[in-house]
Amino acid sequence: MQQKNQYPTLILASQSPRRRYLLEQAGLSFSVIPSRFDESSVRLTDPENYVRILAQSKAEDIARQSPESWVIGADTIVLIDGTILGKPGSRDEAREMLLRLSGQTHQVHTGYAVCRKAEERMITDAVKTDVLFKKLTDEEVEWYVHTKEPFDKAGAYAIQGLGTFLVRSINGSYTNVVGLPVCEVIEVLIREGIVSRSMDAPLS
Repeated sequence: MQQKNQYPTLILASQSPRRRYLLEQAGLSFSVIPSRFDESSVRLTDPENYVRILAQSKAEDIARQSPESWVIGADTIVLIDGTILGKPGSRDEAREMLLRLSGQTHQVHTGYAVCRKAEERMITDAVKTDVLFKKLTDEEVEWYVHTKEPFDKAGAYAIQGLGTFLVRSINGSYTNVVGLPVCEVIEVLIREGIVSRSMDAPLS
């Protein structure tokens, strides 16, 4: 692995512990500098374009501060019947979201961006996964809400946590539902020649 210069070789522009965990599990060495980009400034369009714009904007926000570094930005939304489900602000909101998802298939869209300001290089894309929830009983909803896990999660659940019991099946990327489509992001890092400089160990 090459020696790092004064700039971090790779930066994750997100405070999400789930995205950080996924990249660490992939063997990457990186810094975390959360973006302060105002998401409300982006108008909601079609889901894929919306998350791509948000991911790109977050990556650019940090890339301007560290132009020599490669920066990863990402944004995830939960969509059902054309409606975006954000993070619940109360137990009632969490119950409402879970009951709406119960027995239904919803979509998780994640946009990602990998950029380096010094080269004016920007790669963006979006990944969609279909998620089918089991039919939930009132008791199951009440138990899950009281675990407090839903309250910082879009759609009020965490597939990688206790919320795994809610999911009957998925069609597409599992890591995308967690918060970052690792397969696609690593493909970009390899193609751009970033992996050999940022990974603690080579891919086997």
